[in-house]
Amino acid sequence: METAFTTRQFWLVWTVLFCNVTAGIGILEQAAPMVQEFFGDVGPAEAAGYVGFLSLCNMLGRLVWSSASDALGRKRTYLGYLGLGGLLYLLIAVAGTSSVVLFVALTGVILSFYGGGFSTAPAYLKDLFGTRNVGAIHGRLLTAWSLAGIAGPMIINVIADIQLAAGREGPALYELSLQVMVGVMAVGLLANALVRPLPASALHKDGTKEEVVHDRD
Repeated sequence: METAFTTRQFWLVWTVLFCNVTAGIGILEQAAPMVQEFFGDVGPAEAAGYVGFLSLCNMLGRLVWSSASDALGRKRTYLGYLGLGGLLYLLIAVAGTSSVVLFVALTGVILSFYGGGFSTAPAYLKDLFGTRNVGAIHGRLLTAWSLAGIAGPMIINVIADIQLAAGREGPALYELSLQVMVGVMAVGLLANALVRPLPASALHKDGTKEEVVHDRD
């Protein structure tokens, strides 16, 4: 188990999860004020309903996308989370104000990727390191989720405060932070592309069949 934390693969997957969660939780934490800034006619009740919708997308993403990864492979699935997610963030930054329906739909998909990325991580670890001690390895991987829970909202809030102090308002408060999230997704996409399967001997001296490493690419 300890050997896993010295491998490049573990830290690449750690980076993948950190980037995916940072981008997703940033929107979720600021969802209500963000939708009201983007669309002035959205009131508190509608904003609360929007937050509930995003939470539902998060839950459904954990079920749908993690199951789909069994057929697609973990690496390809995270390619979708990060690659398509980055494009959706860019589309929100460029055209998010054009339609409330478009805004809600795009952010809903992003939150489904956030949920899916979180629930797919244990299977990604299993494919790389085998089933033995995957629970303990995943426990340490969750430090990425913890740090992302701080980084995501901080990126959105700090940039919004800076923009507000500069006299900007409405969607302009969030345009830069959305562009930053595109960059975060790009970093995660690169880390995912660099993940390679480990030889079984790299972690397990006994070479047991249970621990033969497979790449579900």
